[in-house]
Amino acid sequence: MPALQDKAAVITGASSGIGKAIALAYAAAGAQVIVNYRRSQAAARQVADEIARRGGQAWAVQADISRQQEVESLLAEAIRRMGQVDIWVNNAGADILTAGNAGQSRLEKLHALLQVDLQGTMLCSWAAAAYMQARGAGNIINMSWDQALQGYQGENPQLFAAVKAGITAFSKSLARTAGPAIRVNTLAPGWIQTAFAESGMDANYYRQRCAEIPLGRFGRPEEVAAAAVFLASEDSAYMTGAVLNVGGGFNLC
Repeated sequence: MPALQDKAAVITGASSGIGKAIALAYAAAGAQVIVNYRRSQAAARQVADEIARRGGQAWAVQADISRQQEVESLLAEAIRRMGQVDIWVNNAGADILTAGNAGQSRLEKLHALLQVDLQGTMLCSWAAAAYMQARGAGNIINMSWDQALQGYQGENPQLFAAVKAGITAFSKSLARTAGPAIRVNTLAPGWIQTAFAESGMDANYYRQRCAEIPLGRFGRPEEVAAAAVFLASEDSAYMTGAVLNVGGGFNLC
């Protein structure tokens, strides 16, 4: 039996990158999936359509997860579509690295990260946890960064570390509060082959980062998704409050 057979999952920020990979992996593992997006409607529908072509069930649902009312609407729509929500993955994050966003001031970047990554994760986790407590079971997975506690040089890493460390601390506290009915774990990806690595990073910087990683390469979104399937499945039934690093050993350096 697939690892997530008969489960229903919400993945925020699932129109591309790691979120898309998680949505596809969950569907392949047997789950119904809500592909949440804020602006990228066409991309989110493509993900849902790809899942449908593979024989799964998925729906693209718009919501700005930094707004409490929209989070509540997302949860209600997920229940309406799937009948229940067993798994909630808080993957959505502000883009401060690519396209025009890289030119924002440090305060603009900080505001975006606080609103989307930290506040969005907290609002979604609270809404999901309240619903799951009433059902007596549930699984919440939040997204941090493998350098959040160790730190990394640069202004953008300072911003990421502060916000993602906040998510890690929040998740540990929520795990203590929500158990035993609900498990809360954190995924901490490192350097992953996403849009920034493909278009926002020069070749020399890329090679330097690879040289710092014990496994010698960037990870693939599908490798993060595999860890997300593990945390959502019964294979991790005795794990809560954990932080699972998927960074090729970079945080050992």
